[in-house]
Amino acid sequence: MSVVEHRPPDRDLVDRSVGDAELMRERQLRRFWDTSVDLLAIVANSDGKPRLLNDAWEATLGYPASLLMHTRLVELVHPEDVERTTALAAELGSGRRVVGFENRVRHADGSWVWLSWNVAREDGLDHVIARDVSAEVAAKAALAASERQFRLLVAGVVDYALFMLNPQGIVANWNAGAERIKGYRADEVLGRHFSIFYTEADRAAGVPHRALETAREHGRYEAESWRVRKNGDRFWANVVIDAIRDETGHLVGFAKITRDMTERREAQLELQRAQERLAQAQKLEAIGQLTGGVAHDFNNILMVVGGQLELLRRRIGAGEHTVDRALGAIELAAARGRDLTRHLLAFARRQRLQPTPVALSTRAGTLRQLFSASVGSAIAVKVDLPDDLWPIEVDIGQLELALINLAVNARDAMAGGGRIQLEGRNITLEEGSLEGEKAGDYVALTLSDTGSGIPPDILPKVFEPFFTTKDVDKGTGLGLSQVYGFVQQSGGRVSIASELGHGAAVTLYLPRIEADPGVEEIVEAPAASSSAEVLLVEDNPQVADVAARLLDQLGHHTRWVGNAEAAMRLLEKGERPQLILSDIVMAGGRDGVDLAREVRRRWPEVPVLLATGYSERMRQAEFPILPKPYGLAELSRALDAALNAGPVSSGGR
Repeated sequence: MSVVEHRPPDRDLVDRSVGDAELMRERQLRRFWDTSVDLLAIVANSDGKPRLLNDAWEATLGYPASLLMHTRLVELVHPEDVERTTALAAELGSGRRVVGFENRVRHADGSWVWLSWNVAREDGLDHVIARDVSAEVAAKAALAASERQFRLLVAGVVDYALFMLNPQGIVANWNAGAERIKGYRADEVLGRHFSIFYTEADRAAGVPHRALETAREHGRYEAESWRVRKNGDRFWANVVIDAIRDETGHLVGFAKITRDMTERREAQLELQRAQERLAQAQKLEAIGQLTGGVAHDFNNILMVVGGQLELLRRRIGAGEHTVDRALGAIELAAARGRDLTRHLLAFARRQRLQPTPVALSTRAGTLRQLFSASVGSAIAVKVDLPDDLWPIEVDIGQLELALINLAVNARDAMAGGGRIQLEGRNITLEEGSLEGEKAGDYVALTLSDTGSGIPPDILPKVFEPFFTTKDVDKGTGLGLSQVYGFVQQSGGRVSIASELGHGAAVTLYLPRIEADPGVEEIVEAPAASSSAEVLLVEDNPQVADVAARLLDQLGHHTRWVGNAEAAMRLLEKGERPQLILSDIVMAGGRDGVDLAREVRRRWPEVPVLLATGYSERMRQAEFPILPKPYGLAELSRALDAALNAGPVSSGGR
C-alpha cells in the first residue's frame, strides 16, 4: 500500500491504554484494506476528493494515489455518465445507500473502466466500495447484441414460421414467416392456443394435445400433415415442436417451427403420377409389341380357315341344313377372329390408317344414326358438334369405330337406360397439360354417359386389351383398347374420368390441321379385270394353297414360289407375270417390301400387291397392302385396283 499523507491513524496516535485486542482488530482491518481487490475509499462530501484510498485504485485505474488524492473523482467519470453520477448526491443526502450503481471511469491510458459502486454517507464522508465490472459489462453487452441479432434473424425469416409456446400451448411470440405462412398478424394470434392452426378434424381427434405431450415426454415432436391458414385455406406443413427446459430441467415452453411444404408435396405427387403414367405407357407399349407378333400368325391361321371355308361353301352350295349350320358357325368364329385381330392391331397402333381431312360437324347426323343403331331405344342420344370445330385428319372409319366402341361401353353401363352425349370443342393445350402431349390446338371429342361409373382401382386398366368386367359372353375387352390405339396412332391422346354412380366421360384429343377438308369425292370402283397371270410369293404352304385357290376362283392363273429369291430368279429368266402378289414377312433374306422395290426398279411394268397379317414393314411400304385374312371379295377388289393402276414409276422411294 502506498504511503500518503492521509492514512489510517498510526498506532503511535492510538491511546496507549487500548488493549492488545484492539490493536489486533486494527491490524486485521488494515490487512483487509491493503489486500482488497475492490477499490476502497473515504471521500469528503464537501469537495468530492478522497481522504483515504487503498492500493486497488492504482492497480485498477493506473493513477498514483498521490494524484487521486487531489482529484475530484467525478472528473474521471465518462461524460455520458456524469449526470447520473452527480444525481447520487441527492440520494445519499436523504440517508439512502447506493448499491450496484455502474458508470465508466477513465483509465490513466485513456480507456474506460466500468465500476460498480456501493456508497454510504456518514458525518460528511462517503464510504465507498467500487469493483471493476468491465468484463461482466462487456459480456452482458455481447449477450444482448447476440440476443438482438437472434431476434432480428428470427423476425426476418419468412420461409419458416418460428414462434414460442408456453407450457400450455399458448402462442408467446410471432415472426414474419409465421405471418406469411399462416396469415395472422402478431396482435391477432399472441395469447391464443396454437390449435387454431389445425384442421377441425385434427382438433376433434386431439392431435394438438398429443403433439405437445409427445414433445414434453420425448423432447421433440415432428410430423407432416394439413394445417389451416387464417383465411381457411389448407396447406401441407412440416412441423417440429421442441421442448425448452431451464438448467434445472423445468419445462419453460416449446419452440415451434412450421414450414409450408405444399409446393414440394405437389411436385412429389406429380412426379409419382408421371412415374405411374410412364410405367403404364411402357406396359401398354410392351403389350403392343407382343400383339403385333401374335396378330401376324393369327391372321395367317384365319386366312386358311376363312379361305377354305369360302371355297367349301362354293363347292357344296346350298345343301343339307346341318352342314350349313356348321359352316355358318365356322364363318362366325372366323369373322370374330378377324375382329379380334383388328382391335388388337388398333390398340398396338400397328394398323395401316388412311387419314383424310375431316370436318366433324358435317358428320353429326351420321354419328347420331350410328349411335342410335348401336345402343338401342332405351338410351337417349345427343350429338353436339359445332360448325366452328377445327378440321382434323383421321381415318374416318376407325374414328367411327372408336366412337361406337365407346357408345356400346356406355350402353352396357346403363342397364336401365340413360343418356349418352358426344360433344366436340376446340381446345388449346399447354406443354405437359396432357400425358405425353405437346402444346398445340386440338379438337376434343367427349363421349359421356349417365351410367354406373368406373371404380378408381379399375380406371387405370380400362385401355388394356382383354381387360373387361363384363360377363364372358358380353364382350372381348378390346373395345377401349381399339380406341386407345387409334387415337395414339392418329397423333392424339385419350383420357377418361369417372365417378362411381355418376357415369364416365372419355375424351379423344385429335390434333388440328390447317388444311381445308373440302368436299368428299365419291370414287367409283374400277372395272373388273380379265384373267391375269399372277406370281404368288408366300412362304406358308397352307396360306399359299388357299390364296392360289381363291385366285383360281377369280379366273386368274397362278404360279407359286416360296420366297423372294425364287421370284427374282423367275423374273431374271424372263418370265413377266401381270401381277405379283407377295407376302411381306417371309423366312430367309429378302422380305416382300424389298422384293417389291427391286421389281419396281428393274421391271416397273409389273405391279406388286403386298399381303400381310401384320408387319412393321407395312407401315414403311409405299405399295398397296391387302390385309390378311382376306376373302374373294377383298382379293378381287385389291387385284382389280392393282392391275388397273398402270405401270409404276421407278423413281419412288
